[in-house]
Amino acid sequence: MSKSIKLAILGLGTVGTGVINLINDNLDELKRRSGRDIIISEVGTRRQRDDIDPNIIQNHDLMAIAESDNVDIIIEVIGGTTLAKDIIMHAIKNGKHVVTANKALLAEHGNEIFALAEAHNVHVAYEAAVAGGIPIIKVMREALAANKVDWLAGIINGTGNFIMTEMRDKGRTFADVLTEAQELGYAEADPTFDVEGIDAAHKLALLASIAFGIPLQFDKVYCEGIRNITLQDVSYAEELGYRIKHVGFAVRRAGTDGDNAGIELRVHPTLIPQDTLLANVNGVKNAVLVNSHPLGQTLYYGDGAGAGATASAVMADVMDLVRVLSSTNHGDNGHHVPHLSFQPEQLSDTPVLRAEQMTTGYYLRVHAFDNPGVLADITRILSDAGINIDAILQKPAHKVGQVPVIILTLPVVESQMNLAIEKIEKLEAIAGKVVRIRLDELA
Repeated sequence: MSKSIKLAILGLGTVGTGVINLINDNLDELKRRSGRDIIISEVGTRRQRDDIDPNIIQNHDLMAIAESDNVDIIIEVIGGTTLAKDIIMHAIKNGKHVVTANKALLAEHGNEIFALAEAHNVHVAYEAAVAGGIPIIKVMREALAANKVDWLAGIINGTGNFIMTEMRDKGRTFADVLTEAQELGYAEADPTFDVEGIDAAHKLALLASIAFGIPLQFDKVYCEGIRNITLQDVSYAEELGYRIKHVGFAVRRAGTDGDNAGIELRVHPTLIPQDTLLANVNGVKNAVLVNSHPLGQTLYYGDGAGAGATASAVMADVMDLVRVLSSTNHGDNGHHVPHLSFQPEQLSDTPVLRAEQMTTGYYLRVHAFDNPGVLADITRILSDAGINIDAILQKPAHKVGQVPVIILTLPVVESQMNLAIEKIEKLEAIAGKVVRIRLDELA
């Protein structure tokens, strides 16, 4: 009879409890699919829980669990980048496979963790780290393994997407919607990681490494939040046929010269066409759009967070590892998809571009005094900078003598746009700073 596979769950919050519930609910299905009995042998928790099966060992010493002979697979769902890292590294050194939902840890320390796992012939699986229940990691590493990824774009933070959806649909301010998101449990008491794009940047770093075969480089992801998006800009974007979404982009650029060839990694508010699939991902849902050759564009959509979605992703990884353990023969650790999809020695040193080297279209909102020739001055500055205008919209004055002018541009290197905006803001007829939001046609 096949040996049972024993799991240890470290952390009994929303996700850890969700994993226990999923196993209990689908026990027969799991056995039929894997051919093995899958049991929870230990849990790591700070305090004794009365609602846990008495056959499961409850242990507050997480390091002891990481080296226990009673455990085959460690499931880490405690979060953070300090204790979680120490535990995972200790588990790997003790020959344990690891499943984690910890995107911050992997984005910042994944290169070190994956190298240690390779050295000890074990696997670190992390489907739950990106986009919750959407199987985007498996898709990128396996289903698209024969494709060359040109770019991907993802709405990969549900809190930010909820805020942008409510602002557009109900005309509510950022601050108002953020308060509700906190009350509903979508946003933390300190929402910085969500609304400033840091959470999405962690996930984008992982997706980009898998897509392009580059080392994890979270520190090079350009990151911009949504705090400064106004209802005015949401309305103008709609009028022009766009929606503003908080999107993470990973783009392979051939470049017109050596300076602008490389990988763009960026998270920021973006105007995208209303008729695209990504523009219609609303509420707390997540979606990732991948453009690859020869397949073309494919969209992956679903719940990006929550107990059920994340537990589903965690257990998908567990099932893969059960199959690995079932195929182990004479020290060989079975079928192994590389952690970042490419063989470790084949990771590329393709540079990640700096912000000023990135190429996007732009939405510009300029408040100008209603003086003769001011629009001509603005368009001349843009033309002199090599920036092509796609559309111009002049709106009724909000203040006496001040007219909002909305300009959409075709894609341009950011350094050119920086110089143009600097010159526009020096015009005597311009009132205040130029508001800019990036624009991408997703084509």
